[in-house]
Amino acid sequence: MFSVDTHTHIISPDTDSYPAAPLGGHRSTWSQERPTDIDGLLRQADAAGVDHLVVVQASTVYGFDNTYVADQLARHADRISGVCSVDFLSEKAVDALHHWIDERGFSGVRIRAADGTTAVPTPGRGLDDERMAPVWRFLSERRVPVCIQMHAQHAPVLAGLLQRYPGLTVILDHAGRPRLGDAEPYPPGAAGVPALSETGRVFVKLTPPAVLRAQREAGSAAPLVRALIEQFGAGHVMWGSNFPASAGSLSELAELVRGQLPSLDATQRELIAGGTAGRLYGLSRSSAAGSAAEGR
Repeated sequence: MFSVDTHTHIISPDTDSYPAAPLGGHRSTWSQERPTDIDGLLRQADAAGVDHLVVVQASTVYGFDNTYVADQLARHADRISGVCSVDFLSEKAVDALHHWIDERGFSGVRIRAADGTTAVPTPGRGLDDERMAPVWRFLSERRVPVCIQMHAQHAPVLAGLLQRYPGLTVILDHAGRPRLGDAEPYPPGAAGVPALSETGRVFVKLTPPAVLRAQREAGSAAPLVRALIEQFGAGHVMWGSNFPASAGSLSELAELVRGQLPSLDATQRELIAGGTAGRLYGLSRSSAAGSAAEGR
């Protein structure tokens, strides 16, 4: 089964070539306690049987300088894909996107509408800040998937953006911190605005932070995961280990997420394991799986 881990990070030991410049000026604790470079990540992926990795820019270490991930994309394009970070409020944001996507090979971009801590500032007045319009227009026209770290309360604003930009494709990092319990995972938008699951352009990323939060606050993540799969469909759900930001080996983190999945048929399992991500990021199953096998 083709396996794609859609949420990993890498930290270089070469601080001269890749100096830290974290957003907010405060480097994340995990990056200091368990930094993992590209070689360590690939070893973890081999041990876990993961064919392809999506490396998300560690902006709590490098801010908007995506150079380390970009350099690894050039070395391991057959094994990893990259999600960059840019300043959506900058007047040169579109130029930055052209650079990182067209020249350096990134497949997606990430924005933080909300963070789990107060250390990382969130942009402007929210996702619909008018200064971001050129970025949303670019992403919509180019159909570049954007990972959004947000809370459920931001869903109505996101729904409005999806209606305004018909080519916009969104991935909810850490499942978008959905509401737990009997409530709908994400509150509805304005009248006449489709729910996130109805747009066909929203994908849910199941990760250890989402699972652990549900276990901590609701006693179990299984009901939430089941509801998300039923609402969005397996073709819009993927998994990510969040390694090494989440403590544990990649194998252990993958199993943590896998253990919350309901009973699924073979097609659904294949979609969540890697098929959904493969379609979204344009991955070739044969080449990715083949290169991974050669490296094991």
